[in-house]
Amino acid sequence: MSLEKHSLLKEFPDHHHTIRHLKMNDAHFAKLFDQYHELDNEIFKLESDNSPTTDQYLDTQKLKRVRLKDVLFDLIKKEEASQ
Repeated sequence: MSLEKHSLLKEFPDHHHTIRHLKMNDAHFAKLFDQYHELDNEIFKLESDNSPTTDQYLDTQKLKRVRLKDVLFDLIKKEEASQ
């Protein structure tokens, strides 16, 4: 299995300008952005180091990451629609 990080810029390359703008100008977006990347780093570390954890914990963390990504994408789309 090939492991990779899921950075927002990699996940949404067509929206990198909006992501950077929001990260610098929207405190709520920046907080969620940081939470997303901390979670992504944790998941990557658990998978790449083959760290002892339960499947349930790993699945829960991945679900949190997906939900955060959905919230962040909604914020990105709203920002782009307002421009």
